[in-house]
Amino acid sequence: MGLEHHEAGGQQIYMEQENDWDRDLLLDPAWEKQQRKTFTAWCNSHLRKAGTQIDNIEEDFRDGLKLMLLLEVISGERLPKPERGKMRVHKINNVNKALDFIASKGVKLVSIGAEEIVDGNAKMTLGMIWTIILRFQSSFTERTKSTCFFSHTVFLFLHSWKDGLAFNALIHRHRPELIDYDKLRKDDPVTNLNNAFEVAERYLDIPKMLDAEDIVNTARPDEKAIMTYVSSFYHAFSGAQKAETAANRICKVLAVNQENEHLMEDYEKLASDLLEWIRRTIPWLENRAPEKTMTEMQQKLEDFGDYRRVHKPPKVQEKCQLEINFNTLQTKLRLSNRPAFMPSEGRMVSKGYEEWLLNEIRRLERLDHLAEKFRQKAAIHESWTDGKEAMLTQKDYETASLSEIKALLKKHEAFESDLAAHQDRVEQIAAIAQELNELDYYDSPSVNARCQKICEQWDALGSLTQSRRESLERTEKQLESIDELYLEYAKRAAPFNNWMEGAMEALQDMFIVHNIEEIQGLITAHDQFKSTLPEANKEREAIQAIQAEVQKIAQYNGIKLVGNNPYTTITPQSIDKKWEKVRSQLVPQRDQALQEELARQQSNDHLRRQFANQANMIGPWIQNKMEEIGRISIEMNGTLEDQLTHLRQYEQSIIEYKPNIDQLEGDHQLIQEALIFDNKYTAYTMEHLRVGWEQLLTTIARTINEIENQILTRDAKGISQEQLHEYRTSFNHFDKDHSGVLQAEEFKACLISLGYDVENDKQGDAEFGRIMGIVDPNNSGAVTFQAFIDFMSRETTDTDTADQVIASFKILAGDKNYITAEELRRELPPDQAEYCIARMAPYTGPDAVPCALDYMSFSTALYGESDL
Repeated sequence: MGLEHHEAGGQQIYMEQENDWDRDLLLDPAWEKQQRKTFTAWCNSHLRKAGTQIDNIEEDFRDGLKLMLLLEVISGERLPKPERGKMRVHKINNVNKALDFIASKGVKLVSIGAEEIVDGNAKMTLGMIWTIILRFQSSFTERTKSTCFFSHTVFLFLHSWKDGLAFNALIHRHRPELIDYDKLRKDDPVTNLNNAFEVAERYLDIPKMLDAEDIVNTARPDEKAIMTYVSSFYHAFSGAQKAETAANRICKVLAVNQENEHLMEDYEKLASDLLEWIRRTIPWLENRAPEKTMTEMQQKLEDFGDYRRVHKPPKVQEKCQLEINFNTLQTKLRLSNRPAFMPSEGRMVSKGYEEWLLNEIRRLERLDHLAEKFRQKAAIHESWTDGKEAMLTQKDYETASLSEIKALLKKHEAFESDLAAHQDRVEQIAAIAQELNELDYYDSPSVNARCQKICEQWDALGSLTQSRRESLERTEKQLESIDELYLEYAKRAAPFNNWMEGAMEALQDMFIVHNIEEIQGLITAHDQFKSTLPEANKEREAIQAIQAEVQKIAQYNGIKLVGNNPYTTITPQSIDKKWEKVRSQLVPQRDQALQEELARQQSNDHLRRQFANQANMIGPWIQNKMEEIGRISIEMNGTLEDQLTHLRQYEQSIIEYKPNIDQLEGDHQLIQEALIFDNKYTAYTMEHLRVGWEQLLTTIARTINEIENQILTRDAKGISQEQLHEYRTSFNHFDKDHSGVLQAEEFKACLISLGYDVENDKQGDAEFGRIMGIVDPNNSGAVTFQAFIDFMSRETTDTDTADQVIASFKILAGDKNYITAEELRRELPPDQAEYCIARMAPYTGPDAVPCALDYMSFSTALYGESDL
């Protein structure tokens, strides 16, 4: 009842451990460490059969490869082919294949997915390995759930394994010579555990899965780790028991077999002794030699009587016992499912002959012996000669290569040596036949006929052998000539074929030229190539003549050429095909392509000349016009109105020149469409001329605008024509480079000549800076003639200022500091009054009245001294 209680308790605890796997791992990290170490060693004990191992159980199973290998080793079955990729999806697929295999064995995997294994989840990985252990070590786990299996009465996983005695007792139960159990002490668990683990590793091939400290230093060792470790002991001892059972079966089978062999040996010995007696007796009984005296013959008869009475009866008894032993042996063999015994046979012969038959028997024996000897030797010879005539008459050399002919010659030499060796046998056959005739053998006609046939066949073989040797030697010589021709063909065909392939490549090569000179160079090179074709054709014909000579030799001597030239893969057909392609196809095509390109280049050259003629005329024309415009703007001939009129006429003449530009644009379009990128006949490009034309139009327009501005300035400032002329003269004098503008230093020199104090001192620099700020507000570093005129007119004429405008508004306002909208509308034109009202700010002074407007800030803003 106690045992049943423990078994039931063990079953309950085991099921609770299975259901609370996650809780165990989370509550006790020491258990996780033990399981990690134990499960790693357990996996390696199987993986080493496949020549590999793992170091980190949660890392090394992540890609699924070693996991699938482990399942194949412990199950003995093949899993689907794994994926070798390094991506996560490949690893997940491999682990899923392993989990599917486990599930196919009826194992339910709870909360274990491929993603957790691939992510290196230690808890899930250990759970999966425990599931594998339970499934594939099921015979052990079922046993450990129900009973113990060694004399120490250890109830697995219910009593502590911490003292190490259970492990030692387990080994002692099956291998008592390995453990001295009586010397173990319960109070020294570390020594006990290390002793058991080391013995198991050294003698039982069980790897060390736990350290003694892992068990002793833990309040309650992990039962799954212990179960895994103990399962290795179970399988080791289970294998030993199976080996013992197998050995017992083999011993039983061998015992039966040894007994049968003993009976066979006894039978063979008895039969051998009996046969030996028979072999000794038969020659004595068959001895028919006549004796010379009567006494000797009488003694022979008395000896024969002793044989019948004394010697033969015991041997008959031995033969009977031999039959009994034989029957007994056959019965035992049949009962033990063994094949029947097949003994050798013997017979006992005794026969008396009359003295008068002895001489006749002797003669007949001699004849029979000779006749049998004749038949044996004849049969051996006929067997040897069988097929030899067919072999010697075959014409295999007609289709053989040179190397094969040489091999056939060596084979034929070996046959000739064999033929010479058989000469003695033929002579022996003839001698035996002659002796049979002399002894008057009854079947002499058949012997003579057979001997005659053998001799005639022998003579025929000799003739055929000589004929075949002559044929082989003749064919060898012819094939050597052909081989030399083949070699010469290969030596000449290879460079010629390379030349043709190079020519084909060159003829088909795309060419790109840009002018007539380049295409003419290609045409010249092509003509030179064509001039080499007659010489090349002679070489081709010489090569083909070599092949024709080979065919001629083969046809004349009846040689059937098999295979191609051994020295080259270039065939006469391929040479002719390439030659015909070069001569009839590629050369004409190249001629046509070169001529078409020549025509295209000639057309392009015409377009270049056409464009160049126009460009070389328009370019200088534009340059001249630009220079003339510059002179007009500088010389100032006549009044400003006269200059303006002259410039507008000049502008019209330029505009009327536009069709020439358009025509040049058309020529340029044709050049672009023809993909012409250079023109040696002109330095002008369309872009250059186009820019020049645009600059010309811009310059004439700008010059006209300057004259118009000068007129406006003259009228506004009251400047006389003489003053303008003086300004222009001064400006042109200091414009040394005739650029139409004064650089800073040139403008400074001009100011100094006009009496301005802008010398190189601090005050002069400040004054020059002030003036440059007026004439060059954009800081371009240059002063135009218009800016120069504005500055000079400002310096020499009376101009309105902000103060003058304020004074004027004050008069309109009746000497007040502000003005009203009514006063503005009364004193100014309507549009100008509304302009002022819209832009004047309200007046905020102490004397302000409603709707008062600030005319002072408005006036300063007009001259840029404040903001509106």
